[in-house]
Amino acid sequence: MDDSSGHNVWRSYSDMMSGLLLLFILIMAVCLLQAQKNYTEKLAEQALASQTQNQLEESQNTVAQQESELADTKAQLDEQASQLNEQQDQLARQTSALEKLQKELESKQVTLSERESELNASQSLIAQQESELASSQAQLDEANDLMEQQQARIDQIIGVKANLISALSTEFKNNNINVAIDEQTGAISLDASVLFDFNESVLTDAGKKALDQILPTYCSVLLSEEYAGYIAEIIIDGYADTTGDYITNLQLSQDRAYAVAQYLYDLRGSFLSSEKGDALLSMLTANGKSSSNPIMNEDGTVNDDASRRVEVKFRLKDEEMLEELQQLINESQTGTQTSTNSETAETAASPDADSAS
Repeated sequence: MDDSSGHNVWRSYSDMMSGLLLLFILIMAVCLLQAQKNYTEKLAEQALASQTQNQLEESQNTVAQQESELADTKAQLDEQASQLNEQQDQLARQTSALEKLQKELESKQVTLSERESELNASQSLIAQQESELASSQAQLDEANDLMEQQQARIDQIIGVKANLISALSTEFKNNNINVAIDEQTGAISLDASVLFDFNESVLTDAGKKALDQILPTYCSVLLSEEYAGYIAEIIIDGYADTTGDYITNLQLSQDRAYAVAQYLYDLRGSFLSSEKGDALLSMLTANGKSSSNPIMNEDGTVNDDASRRVEVKFRLKDEEMLEELQQLINESQTGTQTSTNSETAETAASPDADSAS
């Protein structure tokens, strides 16, 4: 009896503890499930909050962009409004100017009507002047004949240089001297390599021999009776190549020009009279041109060999020729001025002259 009763107590105690343990486990499971649910809901709320924050930032960026675009649009609208105001002002000015022009046009139309009546009155005067013009045509023909004669004299003066260059070419050809003459200027170019050794200014024997042929022929034609009166200057220009510095080339080119001039000075007595020799010295000049005006190849590069040269040329008495041309022009103008003045006086005497002009 006692053993059974003790056994039952322990069994009841064990059942009770088992029930408590099961209840504790059940409570723990419920708590864990609730905690898991709360954690899941918290994560969902955080994700929703983050998404909401991102959407809010995007909305703010969109709003900021829209505000910027709105500001740009407002600035454009303000600029367009300013331009519109300016155009309206310009339109107002143009309208005012147009109204002014309209008034001027109406005034000119009145003036035109008056001029038309004056023109009709002037036609009779024009008919009279046409008859006077016919009588003046004979005088004009006579003046044209005089102009043709004077033009012939002008052509003769202008042709002096061409004739002189032609005479030089013929004389060189007749003397079998092979030298090229510039057809525009009449200048002859002498190769420095023939006249001088490289970088020297003393004439070589070959150079002296060439000058013995060329200079007497050239100067004899210039100082001939036919052309001497037209010659103002006989020029000898020395040129160096483009190598070296400018001052050194200037000195070398001057020395070479002077050497040729000196040789011509010494040679003049052998082919010129004393009078013509003095005339030559009064016209002769020598100049150094350094490396200026180099001779170019066809490809545009400098031909240094050809650039080393001495040129002999002449200058006509341009000022005297121009004065003579001006005198001829003045004579022709004087011949027609009297007729013009007469016609002007007759026109001024007419009462309708101003209206017809």
